[in-house]
Amino acid sequence: MDEKYKIGWFSSGRGEGSQDLLRTAWRSIAEGEIKAEISFVFSNREPGQAAGSDAFFELVNSYHLPLITVSSRKFRDKFGDEWRPKFEEEAMRNLEGFHPDLCVLAGYILIAGKEMCQRYPMLNLHPAAPGGPKGTWREVIWQLMEQNALETGVMMHLATPQLDEGPPVTYCTFSLRGKPFDKLWETIKGRSIAEVKEQEGEENPLFRQIRKHGLTREFPLIITTIKAFSEGRVRLEGDQVVDHNGNPIKAYDLTEEIDEKVKGALAE
Repeated sequence: MDEKYKIGWFSSGRGEGSQDLLRTAWRSIAEGEIKAEISFVFSNREPGQAAGSDAFFELVNSYHLPLITVSSRKFRDKFGDEWRPKFEEEAMRNLEGFHPDLCVLAGYILIAGKEMCQRYPMLNLHPAAPGGPKGTWREVIWQLMEQNALETGVMMHLATPQLDEGPPVTYCTFSLRGKPFDKLWETIKGRSIAEVKEQEGEENPLFRQIRKHGLTREFPLIITTIKAFSEGRVRLEGDQVVDHNGNPIKAYDLTEEIDEKVKGALAE
């Protein structure tokens, strides 16, 4: 079977991060690392709405990818609290001709609604390992420090209408002990996290180091996840993750592959 694996790309395109992630995916496909194609890019912003998304749209067009835009802001302004179902109905109508094997939420600022989650297999990034803290990356790091955590990670989980509640699909982990972490844990020993927040905030060296190690793994995890799906090493059957033999698994561990990819970037 020569037909390429089809990826649906959802992004609000707010800033450089959204552009960088699309560039990374495009490069991985162009260089043959991933045997797949991006069949469309969907955004909940429209041209002319913001400078950041306009720059993102220029990048999409430079790759000659089908671009579908439906402004969530217009639907919110027009329909108030009832906007979301109407917006998603219009979005799905515009996407009717596409049949992606997998959808990636890559800087997409909206929580996908029930209908969209049922229609498309959608993966979202979360800056913690399965079973780890929930919330934004900032909230996750403060919780890890509060818990004196031994390890953390990054995962891709199935998108659901409940934020951060979807089952984990792929993940990688890394230790918060050894170099360079041990000496940084010592600097906050005996201090409350509230005190650390007040005195240093996000400039705290331990906070910054946890963020560095997590952020460095985010793009590689997304790309390696797409690669694993396109090769059939892992797939979704409904909301169940299964391996290449069709056996149910809790999630697919990509730690070894991600460690290899980030080795140079994290050299001390």
